[in-house]
Amino acid sequence: MKKVVVVAFSLLVSFPVFSQNVLTLEECRSMALGNNKEHKIAEEEVFIAGYRKKAAFTKYLPDLSIKGAYIRNEKDIALIGEDMYLPIGTLTESGFAFTPDQINNKWTMVNGQAVPLDAAGQPFNPKTNPEKIQWKQYTTIPKDELTFDTKNIYVGVLNLTQPVFMGGKIVAYNKIAKLNQELALSKQESNRQNVILSVDETYWQIVSLENKKKAVNGLIELLNKMDHDVSLMKETGVATKADELSVQVKQNEAEMALLKIDNGISLSKMLLAQYCGIPIDREFSLADENLEEIPLTEIDSVNMEQVYENRSELKSLDYATQIYKQKEKVVRADMLPTVALMANYMGTNPNSFDGFQNKFGFTWNVGVVVNIPLLHWGEQIHLLNAAKCETNIANFKLDDVQEKVELQVSQCEFKQTEAKRKLSLAQKNLERAEENLKYATLGFNEGVVPASNLLEAQTAWLTAKSDKIEAEIDAKMSEIYLQKAVGQLGR
Repeated sequence: MKKVVVVAFSLLVSFPVFSQNVLTLEECRSMALGNNKEHKIAEEEVFIAGYRKKAAFTKYLPDLSIKGAYIRNEKDIALIGEDMYLPIGTLTESGFAFTPDQINNKWTMVNGQAVPLDAAGQPFNPKTNPEKIQWKQYTTIPKDELTFDTKNIYVGVLNLTQPVFMGGKIVAYNKIAKLNQELALSKQESNRQNVILSVDETYWQIVSLENKKKAVNGLIELLNKMDHDVSLMKETGVATKADELSVQVKQNEAEMALLKIDNGISLSKMLLAQYCGIPIDREFSLADENLEEIPLTEIDSVNMEQVYENRSELKSLDYATQIYKQKEKVVRADMLPTVALMANYMGTNPNSFDGFQNKFGFTWNVGVVVNIPLLHWGEQIHLLNAAKCETNIANFKLDDVQEKVELQVSQCEFKQTEAKRKLSLAQKNLERAEENLKYATLGFNEGVVPASNLLEAQTAWLTAKSDKIEAEIDAKMSEIYLQKAVGQLGR
């Protein structure tokens, strides 16, 4: 029973903590980054670029593969078309010859030498007209013996290829893969800062509305007290019904303003909850809601060279320019010779190394493969010129964005200066409005100031208070926008 009570008490204690979470700006940023789908996509793109970089490095290494093939032929291979008959002669030191007893030709004497006669009885030279020789004996080469069963052919090859020189293409591909990884990281950083900017805008908007709500609540308290005082004064004949109605109208206006602020807070919190990935109906508060003064930080003097290094958008364009430069080298590599080492271990069935027997025969070979482009009608030159134009376009885009970034930084510095001046004026105006309200309240209580003057003082105070809150938020947002412009947001 005691355990049950302890568990129940723990649940009761922990429930308000869950339902009334107090979130800091850093917690909101962290949750938003963990929940943002585009940021997760950017992370996956970084992983993809990393894997492709590793894949590009493998092009330096030997390629080992096994290939196999099966071929079904309609006919067998026959080396001769019919049976062949070869004469039987004599192998001498000077080559294949014959003796008179191996032929049927008749002989005659010409200039003291025996010369064979052809079928017409004319002497001939057997070396120049061997077809006129009438052999006595022949040997037979049957066609069937030179016909091989090649209807079913099996081939297997174990191939090893090692690139030696590819015109610089492999080196360029590896540099492109590395730059693509840097580009993906740069895009991820851009997305991170965009998410942080959205969270900061909503966060400080809520803080602004909460402070305005406190100001309106304070005004409502003053109006309620004033309504009570005017009612008493009306009974004594000091105030009129018009005074009482004027106060009640101001009360209604304040209630309407409070309703609008509550609606704005609810909608802004829904948006912040959506950014952070928490249920939109979950109640939470912000750590900076009760700040009387919103903290502002000073940014050191802006160094544009440092800004160019910090801005992820400029980094992305710079990486893109370098990638196009490497693509020029890839195209140029197609115009250069390539060299690769090759080694094969292969087997065939029928065995082409042993009389085409129906069994596997194996052999190996090594070699060098060289490819030298000679004539492609200027195709690669045109492609190289196109690649150079793409590089020029990337450079132009980089220069254009640099100019726009410089303008953006100048505008943000100007807006921050103006926001600080506006805040300073708003603070002075609030001080005067508070002093005016103080004397108007004192005079009303003493009966020397009419209700209308006090209402005007209260309205002026609320306006000054709202202006001061808006000026603080404007100053804070101008600070955030400047941090974003110089690439320091969230660092």
